[in-house]
Amino acid sequence: MKSTNITAQALQLYAVTDSRWLAGDTLAHAVEQALQGGVTCVQLREKDLPYDEFLTTAKQLKGLCHQYHVPFIVDDNPDIALACDADGLHIGQKDMPAAQARKLLGPDKILGISAQNVEQAVMAYEAGADYLGVGAVFPTDTKDDAVEVTRETLTAITTAVPIPVVAIGGITAANIARLKGTGIAGAAVVSAIFAQNDIKKAAAVLRQLIPQADSSFGDHSLPTVLTIAGSDSSGGAGIQADLKTMLANGVYGMSAITALTAQNTQGVTAVAKTAPDFLAAQLDSVFTDIFPAAIKTGMVFDSDLIDVIAAKLRQYQAQNIVVDPVMVATSGARLLNESAISSLKKKLLPLATVITPNLMEAEVLADMKIASHEDMVTAAHKLFEQYGCNVLCKGGHRLQDADDLLYTADGTQWLKGEHVDNPNTHGTGCTLSSAIASNLAKGLPLFPAVQQAKAYITGALKENLDLGHGSGPLHHGWNLSTHIPLH
Repeated sequence: MKSTNITAQALQLYAVTDSRWLAGDTLAHAVEQALQGGVTCVQLREKDLPYDEFLTTAKQLKGLCHQYHVPFIVDDNPDIALACDADGLHIGQKDMPAAQARKLLGPDKILGISAQNVEQAVMAYEAGADYLGVGAVFPTDTKDDAVEVTRETLTAITTAVPIPVVAIGGITAANIARLKGTGIAGAAVVSAIFAQNDIKKAAAVLRQLIPQADSSFGDHSLPTVLTIAGSDSSGGAGIQADLKTMLANGVYGMSAITALTAQNTQGVTAVAKTAPDFLAAQLDSVFTDIFPAAIKTGMVFDSDLIDVIAAKLRQYQAQNIVVDPVMVATSGARLLNESAISSLKKKLLPLATVITPNLMEAEVLADMKIASHEDMVTAAHKLFEQYGCNVLCKGGHRLQDADDLLYTADGTQWLKGEHVDNPNTHGTGCTLSSAIASNLAKGLPLFPAVQQAKAYITGALKENLDLGHGSGPLHHGWNLSTHIPLH
């Protein structure tokens, strides 16, 4: 694919505005809700607005989009696009010649062009288009003059041009999977977001469904997961445990290292923190090449590293974020500076899809003692209300069982666990959170993702791997068909 002014990832969920669908809401608020739900690009299409109102609206939406690091495109109005310094312009076949639009915009702005057949697509590409909008792929009420494009034509267009193609027209959560195999980079929607009662939720649902519709949406054919954590030289926890877990759970693992540790089953003897700018470079390298379908964070160590992580997750509109609030290692060594806890609470937890604190971590985060199942519910509710994320509060040995509590908007769900008599529990938190992220990347809803992860870690404990002189690691590959049984 040729180099363009916009990445394929930025076109995954392309929202096109239409104020006619808004029931009493302002366009700015509706767009912000869509951005919070995971929209990756916004096109302002408001053909009936007077010039001054159009320009004011464009400037306002551009500011919102840039807060979320999302491209802002103006539809069919080069004067407005230039006046508000939009990131780009989208034009139809009847609007103006593509070559003229490119000349007006200059070489560095984004130019999108509508196409309904291969000939139009090739001409647009040769005239300097950065991406194509192709449709209507399904019947739509949004545009009266929309011409339906067959699946065969859509596939032929994606094959004919080396630039990203966005499908548009009648796309909903119910039919988006039918686009699988067409080679598109993303989906453009109007009413499937802006006509919904809960715009944020509608956008989030569509963003979750897009990777399932076609592997090319995310530029990968194997689900990908990024771990942002510390390195464990003994291999039982941290980055090493995460990558082993991801492989065993059928996803492709990637890593950004926050710190190097000298540790083994008996404890941590030294920690070398990663420089914040180098952590940022690691994250940029991953997100701009192999975009992760899910992210797990573990040992984040210090407030300036948390700042970097939170900023990059927002910049790239990351989804399926599992935050394991690692504070203390199994051996008792402190892995999060006291001053960093407030940064964790303020900047990272609100971005999480789910957080996975053990009882001690839940006590710190919720600022309360936990001595019973009822206390777990109270703490989880408090964290859910305070940070707006789902909470998996892990029971552990203190309550003499292995029951975990998942707290979501739907209420409480207990996950009964089998107690395994195994003192070797080094890296259990890392392993569980990585397994959850792996399952989310594969498209599982949260509860079954946690269920399957819990079953995986139970199997890893049951293998009774016994390495080292302290609390040893799990057998991360217990479920692989080629592993050698230990008993």
